[in-house]
Amino acid sequence: MLDDPITYGLLAALAIALLVAAYTDIKSRRIANWLNLAIALGAPVFWIARGYAFWPDITIQLGLAIGVFALGSVLFALKQMGGGDVKLLTALALWMQPLVLVKFIVMMALIGGVLTLFIGARNVMGRRKKKPWAVPYGVAISAAGLWVIGTIFLPASAIAAAAQ
Repeated sequence: MLDDPITYGLLAALAIALLVAAYTDIKSRRIANWLNLAIALGAPVFWIARGYAFWPDITIQLGLAIGVFALGSVLFALKQMGGGDVKLLTALALWMQPLVLVKFIVMMALIGGVLTLFIGARNVMGRRKKKPWAVPYGVAISAAGLWVIGTIFLPASAIAAAAQ
């Protein structure tokens, strides 16, 4: 369940993967497909470790991921989001229940807004000397994912462990 070492291990692996995603997005403006696939493939193991039932738990997770991918595909087609960002969001949606996903998206938007303001200010101040930076939105996605792990998943695990 929540205090299971497997769950902690999976959350630690997810946190490491998110740090790698943020780093590679900053460094090369790419989030590798293998990394997104690893995050997505970790979700079913997480479901089993958490004791999710096929109906409705897993089907809800799959439905959320499909919805996130559909919306992300529209944003990608409009050139508002990169393909790696869409795939990372979809993979993360597999890990989060509906309310957690909403909190994640709000936090991602807040972090992304601050990041955009910071990079926009840097671009305005250094426009004569330097090439403008693009916003690596994988950083905001990863930071929000780490926030979810740190504030939602881990405290719930600690509460469950203390209750026993």
